[in-house]
Formats: sequence, C-alpha cells, structure tokens
Amino acid sequence: MGGDEWLAERFEENRGHLRAVAFRMLGSEQEAEDAVQEAWLRLSRSEVGAIDNLGGWLTTVVGRICLDMLRVRRARPEHVVGEHSPTLADHEVPDPELEAVQADSVGLALLVVLETLTPAERLAFVLHDMFAVPFDEIAPIVGRSPAAARQLASRARRRVQGRPEVPEADAARQREIVAAFLTASRTGDFDALLTMLDPDVVLRADDGAAAKGAVALVRGATAIAQTFSGRAKAAKLALVDGMASAVWVRDGELQVVIAFTVTDGVISSIELLGDADFLADVELTMLEN
Repeated sequence: MGGDEWLAERFEENRGHLRAVAFRMLGSEQEAEDAVQEAWLRLSRSEVGAIDNLGGWLTTVVGRICLDMLRVRRARPEHVVGEHSPTLADHEVPDPELEAVQADSVGLALLVVLETLTPAERLAFVLHDMFAVPFDEIAPIVGRSPAAARQLASRARRRVQGRPEVPEADAARQREIVAAFLTASRTGDFDALLTMLDPDVVLRADDGAAAKGAVALVRGATAIAQTFSGRAKAAKLALVDGMASAVWVRDGELQVVIAFTVTDGVISSIELLGDADFLADVELTMLEN
C-alpha cells in the first residue's frame, strides 16, 4: 500500500469524528464538510512522520479551522443563525451520521445558545464538554493558558445551561469562604487560614501571574497558609464570571484573578490567573468585603 493510500485510509477512519466536531462547532453541514476537507489538505501537506497522535492532531487542526471560520462569521453580523444550522434552516439533513449528531443533543435550543458564545468559548466548550479534549490541548488552539481555557468552557457551560454553574446556596457559601479567607489573609490569622484549606490543597499560577511575581506551584495547606498569611492586602472580593473570587486591580486595570475551588466546605484548589486575554474577557463585578 502506497503512502498516500495509507494516509487517506487513516484520515477516513477519523472523518466521522472530525465531522461531528466541526458540526457542533459550526452548526452547518456544508461548513463542517468544508472544515474537514481543509483538514485533509493540511494533512496532505504535512510531515506525517512527525505526528505522534494522528487523531489528536486532526482534532486540533479542525478546531483551529472552525475557530477561524467562527471569527469570520462573527465579523459579519449580517449573517443570521439560520444560515449556519440545518435544524434552524428547516431542511432535511440526508447524511445519517449528521442526523445522529443532531439527535445527540445538538438540537435547536443548543444551536441557538452556541451561536451566542464567542468563538473561543464555543470551541472550549465543544472540545472539552462534548469530546473530552483536555484543557492543555485546547489552550494552544485558542491562544490561552489551560486555566484560561477552563474558564472559557465554564463560562460557556453556564450560558448553555441557562443557570449558574453551582446552586445558589453553594455560591453563597463560596462567597462566605472566599471573603473569610481574604480577611484572614490580610490580618495574618494563620490558624483561620488552615481551617479553610483542604490538607491537600494546591495553588497554581499561570504564566501571566507568575510574571507578576506569583509562585507557580504551592502544595499543602500549611505552605499555602504561609504564602497568604499577612498578605493579599490589595486583593478585593469580586464575582468573576459569576463565581466568588479575589482580584488584584492596579491603576484601574485588572492584573490577577484568584480563583477558588471549594469542595465540602473547604478550599481544595486556588488558581492565580494573569493571562492577558483571559483578563480582557472576564465578566467582573466588584463586591463589598
């Protein structure tokens, strides 16, 4: 079997998956097919021997193609949703595979909501929530850090669900815990900080936050309590994409978001997010603390 024939067969093995990804991203049978065809052209021009995971490589390429197509579409506000969705356009989709894709939760309501997302939000949500692509693989596609890609998917998920990501009572409890954590940090109450931290808590800082002086990785309640005790005096309580967080603002510009994950009433992880693109996109509401 020749090299071209082998490559064509490997591509055909992935075609169904790629069309499903592209259709969920674009909501259009024809545009999905165009994206998959463009992926084939790029593959045929690539050094295949350097590709370790062909399926992952193709998914990444299709994701980037779709992202570009969505950005072009977004720049043309005269286009309406119906032009990009067979369901909304109300005509038959003859391809059984695409019919299955539509039946698999890509109905009218979801397509309408997906059209309201930014291209980066839509890609992060589709690849992660629908195809389980990890955030460290999504991040380079959207040009963000993995933490920022996770926030994009979280924001998109809340909009798709049409409700807060966490129940109202849990959101209120998180706000109380974050506010108490900031107070204990400012006053240097080491023991109080320890009571709010899971013993195995992990703090991670993205490249943007690290460039502003944050430590990239800290593990354990004692070490993290020491890191925050007597500090965070400039941090303010805020809602970031609807979740209680802390923010550092300097000269009126958002510098770092401190995002908390609360599990069973204690803080299980903390992320310091200073990625410029992420900070530019967040929905920020300052709170009293």
